[in-house]
Amino acid sequence: MSLSRRRFLSMSASAAVVPATLRMALAQAYPSRPVRIVVGYAAGGVADLTARLMAQSLSERLGQPFIVENRPGGGSNLAAEMVTRASPDGYTLLQMSVSNAINATLYRHLNFSVTRDIAPVASIMRVPAVLEVNPSFPAKTVPEFIAYAKAHPGKVNLASGGIGSVPHVYGELFKMMAGVDMVHVHYRSSGPGLTDLLGGQVEATIDPLPSSIAHIRAGHLRPLAVTTRARLEILPDVPTIGEFVPGYEASGWQGLAAPAGTPRDIVEMLNHEVNAVLADGRMKTRLADLGGTIITGSPDDFRTHIAAEIDKWAKVVRFAAASAE
Repeated sequence: MSLSRRRFLSMSASAAVVPATLRMALAQAYPSRPVRIVVGYAAGGVADLTARLMAQSLSERLGQPFIVENRPGGGSNLAAEMVTRASPDGYTLLQMSVSNAINATLYRHLNFSVTRDIAPVASIMRVPAVLEVNPSFPAKTVPEFIAYAKAHPGKVNLASGGIGSVPHVYGELFKMMAGVDMVHVHYRSSGPGLTDLLGGQVEATIDPLPSSIAHIRAGHLRPLAVTTRARLEILPDVPTIGEFVPGYEASGWQGLAAPAGTPRDIVEMLNHEVNAVLADGRMKTRLADLGGTIITGSPDDFRTHIAAEIDKWAKVVRFAAASAE
């Protein structure tokens, strides 16, 4: 028995609608149980605090607990790999940061690919950094700093929280673009490096603003410039590095991602909810207290941003000949 063309097309169309209907039903039922947000750093840092603020707001909006789970290790790779291996059902999310983009080139033997195994959900905020020196250092401006470094090659010590850390790659980008030779002094974390900067054992660092702002306000550190494209409201009299080194820009960022294969309807629903949370004035204030500036957009916008960041920091990692295992 043969089917008429009209009936065949009708049945085919109905079959095509079923998966879409199932996906929609899944998204409408989501979340029906607690959701984990995995953070690749210990409690108390910017990534952790941001995740906890988002978790609280998403819990209130969606009626299910969003629970932050700290999995530090491997420069945040442990958390990222854990999420890539999770079921792609929207119940395990990753708190992403610029470190994920840096690590894509820094680590030569990752068991996952950020571009292949991660589904970007939503960007959250951008975090500036500041080029700062001990007050005893003779340079008071970026041009003076560059002139001093060129007059004393290999004599200026630039502290960081380790190979491939944000202060490290920000410093390498500065060295590459300003044409200066400085010594990278890496510590096990940013805290000891900042302590030595305060004590005068090292001369400079490019540190995320949240961890330095109190020392700057107290006069214990001298800010020379911020790393963002535009000056900051919180430090209006401090210029940008780009005013003296054209094209220089470096910002940390935070966002949420899911395992690849997570249903698009769930990804888009989470994106909508995150953007709604970020539109709340109270959340803007809380993130501003962490030194952050809100960035919103679609999942595709976030994917484009991540790809651009991977490409940008790959060039810097190669310039520095940096690697990690």
